[in-house]
Amino acid sequence: MSQASALPRNDSDQMSAAGLKAVFAILDRWGCSADQVQKILQVSRPAYYKYRKNPAQTSLSQDQLERISYLLNIHSALRTLFENPKNVYGFMALKNDNPFFNGKSPLDIISTGQFAALYETFKRIDALRGGLW
Repeated sequence: MSQASALPRNDSDQMSAAGLKAVFAILDRWGCSADQVQKILQVSRPAYYKYRKNPAQTSLSQDQLERISYLLNIHSALRTLFENPKNVYGFMALKNDNPFFNGKSPLDIISTGQFAALYETFKRIDALRGGLW
């Protein structure tokens, strides 16, 4: 049984809403468009606007919760790597010549909407801060 399913429904909903609200703020600071956010979080256009207006109305799948977790962890790793907020929030939009990114920005990669792209991007950013893989 996962930890989220062990929580009373109300607590799980509150955590989902808080996580989604934080991720919206981070993605905004990264310069994501509405279309990019929808792809990254795998939410429909109507759900995106509904959740934007009222995060407490979220009804997220396990996949979406995991996406939120990876985004929060990417942000945490960037905050560990950089002291300057311009770097913390600007890094994701910068073109990257490392082999995985091949001249694309991390944001370009995760905007494909593929879960593996989100995972691999996190793994590489986490490695920069000394995370072990």
